[in-house]
Amino acid sequence: MEFLTENFMLQNEYAQILFHKYAKNEPIFDVHCHLEAKDIYENKNFTSITQVWLGGDHYKWRVMRASGVDEEKITGSASDYEKFEAWAKVVPMLIGNPLYHWTHLELKNYFGINKVLNEKNAKQIYDQCNLLLQQDDFSPRHLISKSNVLGLCTTNDPLDDLRYHQLLKSENDFKTVVIPAFRPDKALNIELDGFQEYIKALSKTAEIDIKSIDDLEKALLKRLDFFVVNGCKASDHGIKYVPYGDKNKAELSIILNKALHNEKVTVEEEDAYKSHLLVFLAREYAKRDIVMEIHTGAIRDNSKFLFDRLGQDIGNDAVNDAAIAENISRLLNRIEIEGDLPKILLFTLNPKDYYPLSTIGGCFNKGNREGTMNIQIGTSWWFLDHKNGMMEQMEMLAQTSVFAKFIGMLTDSRSFLSYPRHEYFRRIMCNFIGEIVANKEYPWEEEYLGEMVKNISFNNAKQFLKIDFNH
Repeated sequence: MEFLTENFMLQNEYAQILFHKYAKNEPIFDVHCHLEAKDIYENKNFTSITQVWLGGDHYKWRVMRASGVDEEKITGSASDYEKFEAWAKVVPMLIGNPLYHWTHLELKNYFGINKVLNEKNAKQIYDQCNLLLQQDDFSPRHLISKSNVLGLCTTNDPLDDLRYHQLLKSENDFKTVVIPAFRPDKALNIELDGFQEYIKALSKTAEIDIKSIDDLEKALLKRLDFFVVNGCKASDHGIKYVPYGDKNKAELSIILNKALHNEKVTVEEEDAYKSHLLVFLAREYAKRDIVMEIHTGAIRDNSKFLFDRLGQDIGNDAVNDAAIAENISRLLNRIEIEGDLPKILLFTLNPKDYYPLSTIGGCFNKGNREGTMNIQIGTSWWFLDHKNGMMEQMEMLAQTSVFAKFIGMLTDSRSFLSYPRHEYFRRIMCNFIGEIVANKEYPWEEEYLGEMVKNISFNNAKQFLKIDFNH
């Protein structure tokens, strides 16, 4: 029996109509991902399915460790096939895990493979995928185009020269718009090792000797304006919790110089420094019509053993439970009072924060000519982008705000094969709406609901970031 049928996850006729007629063929605008513009520009074929599937996927690494796979076959020096075979043995265990669905959607959508991956057919599927990956239409650009991706936002440090974004923009044969997003985390993370070296590098790149908070602001703005010239429409801030503190610029310059001279900064000083820069940057984003993304709720690099051995972004992060409601309210108030609020997407890794973020963000919404929701909670993210996580986020958004204005799915991925996650989201979203109609909680107004589905699938994100895909 075929596993992924055309009505996979579509549990009623309304959901089926909405998906097949309105959602399925809508293009994708991926507003947040970790693909590299360099890889897209160079467009080199992958040597094996292991490289493109397991090379940097910490989602898979975590469940492989949890299944007892030796690290040698995860991030070690085992052969590509040994790593793939190890993954194939793990897959059948993943009942209820989104990785089971994503794995088979990717096999089906890109490679035409409808079989369920397991240890017995691992070699056959490995060879079949590798053979296809050597063809021209399996290069990074072709994979993006095949997925109907009209635009994507990469994640870039202020030091990035954006050379590959510029090169991609100058080419006429690749139609997908590749947009840099400004992520100044390293300038804000005053408490982390390497902060001094980073500020030195920022000083050099911005050609501003950073000795005070004013100097730092000028350097960040110079880099932000460089990003804007190169098409930037979004910023991104990954924060372990929402900080808040209030100190004047003289005090902040003292805090900055303590860190630059390798003196310990207190938590109170750290919070004041970070909240000042978040407020400052938010006001500047508003002036430049840049969307501000805030990702919070992660506690990172938990195992010192793993971190010392493998570094960051290797599956060593978890869900944080810090309180955030009062501080996000204070930050938004301060931004609004001292200047103006940009459009903001609030992402959390802990579902306990859904209601505080949605209801507090809703206090700051204002009417605008675009008809968008200025402040809204972002898509279920990272540990929450499974079926139940998406459903919980959608239910909360619908109950506390305006579901029709939702900006929809993003991949947050480093893989060129991750775009079936948008299909996964759209199936769940159509089923969510279909269930409401089937329960007679909303009338079956096909044309209106179909337009809503198309907007959530693509148009709302395009409008929110003001992207013109015709130019």
